[in-house]
Amino acid sequence: MTDKLIIFDTTLRDGEQSPGASMTREEKIRIARQLERLRVDVIEAGFPAASNGDFEAVRAIADGIKESTVAGLCRANDRDISRGVEALKGAKAPRIHTFIATSPLHMEKKLRMTPDQVLEQARLAVRFARKHCDDVEFSPEDGSRSEIDFLCRVLEAAISEGARTINIADTVGYAIPQQFGEFVRTLRERIPNSDKAVWSVHCHNDLGMAVANSLAGVMIGGARQIECTVNGLGERAGNTSLEEVVMAVQTRRDFFGLETRIDTTQIVPASRLVSQITGFVVQPNKAIVGANAFAHASGIHQDGVLKARQTYEIMQAEDVGWTTNKIVLGKLSGRNAFKQRLKEIGIELESEEAVNVAFQRFKDLADKKADIFDEDLHALVSDEAVTAEQEYWRLVHMSQASGMGEQPHSTVVLGEGGAERKAESQGDGPVDATFKAIESLAKSGSDLLLYSVNAVTQGTESQGEVTVRLAKGGRIVNGVGADTDIVVASAKAYVNALNKLRSNVERVNPQHQTTP
Repeated sequence: MTDKLIIFDTTLRDGEQSPGASMTREEKIRIARQLERLRVDVIEAGFPAASNGDFEAVRAIADGIKESTVAGLCRANDRDISRGVEALKGAKAPRIHTFIATSPLHMEKKLRMTPDQVLEQARLAVRFARKHCDDVEFSPEDGSRSEIDFLCRVLEAAISEGARTINIADTVGYAIPQQFGEFVRTLRERIPNSDKAVWSVHCHNDLGMAVANSLAGVMIGGARQIECTVNGLGERAGNTSLEEVVMAVQTRRDFFGLETRIDTTQIVPASRLVSQITGFVVQPNKAIVGANAFAHASGIHQDGVLKARQTYEIMQAEDVGWTTNKIVLGKLSGRNAFKQRLKEIGIELESEEAVNVAFQRFKDLADKKADIFDEDLHALVSDEAVTAEQEYWRLVHMSQASGMGEQPHSTVVLGEGGAERKAESQGDGPVDATFKAIESLAKSGSDLLLYSVNAVTQGTESQGEVTVRLAKGGRIVNGVGADTDIVVASAKAYVNALNKLRSNVERVNPQHQTTP
């Protein structure tokens, strides 16, 4: 007899709190659609009260997602909850997720509230949310460092007011697996109405134990929901990794006795999409989704795998979505075949105009390289992340020259409105010269926090995908560009980031928020 384990994905909310991981509305929608294909049970789409941009993103996801519950995070006050209810109005299955801190440290130093005040605010918040939404989840922020007697009072009250899910948050990654599992079990045993709610865990990875703590909360504590993110994305050291939890439960079904509804073949596509959009590269030795996760360099290992895969592989690469299939399109392929392939790999473009633009970019790419992979298509679409109405700067033309013993030099032409402007600059390298030329025109005054280059596929003709992270006035944005010429890709990424800095819909750096 197996139990159902609910997978609650918070990549779009808690994952976005990684510095530089802020996403636009369009980027959030693309990830939400992939999460729906992954068949996660709950998608936490964002923090509706945080900004108008995040409100619109949550609303768009709520309107478009039909196969998963869509949740919005709200602080324990009427304003936040009302904003969340409004954003989720179009959802087929909406959830309000409300929270308040319950640890002595947070109550005294951050909230400056007494325990009785916190208890009353939690009670009223859940009551108010329950009036407007049948599905309400309550989280005690910094729950793992809260006093258990007080926490029992708060959680009993939240369940009495109608909370259907109780989520125990290890907000700062302080917990130890055995201790955390017993903590959750004790809460469930001591709270009289604990059987009226599904119990959940939300663990951070500061000590590298988020997955272990979450699974202990399930096996020892009796929780049946795990809150997690794709690639373990999240602030500081990150969150519980969705792919690790899901594959642990599936691979060791004999031990856990749990089932999820996850389509595991969508794990790697989800990982790649999140990595491309946020600019957070997956380390090669990352479990499940790292490039080396199924690679064998040792001669002994190679010999064993050739004789029988199970000698050194406890799961199959194909089961989590690893594939070497090339798309069968070329420069002679038609537009309908191109659209069909996009659909097959989970890329949905908003309009026919967007399809036309993407198709032309595909044709241009097909002229540059003989073999085109699915990863190339994802990069191609990511490169078009800024829509026409957001595109203030356009890369019209560029050229650069460099050589041993020569000063690198770059010439750039940018479109600004209906005009074109030209600039030249020297630098320490071709990329540095190009960035200086662009900045001499844009005069953004931003700080370059990250410059990262990754090959989209293998081989010397692979597209290079560049991520540029810029910061200005408390805002942090990522720009992404892809091209077979790495300097051109760098210029595209820098211009992409500049447009996001100017965009009114790009949300404020979510690190300024307070969340579980």
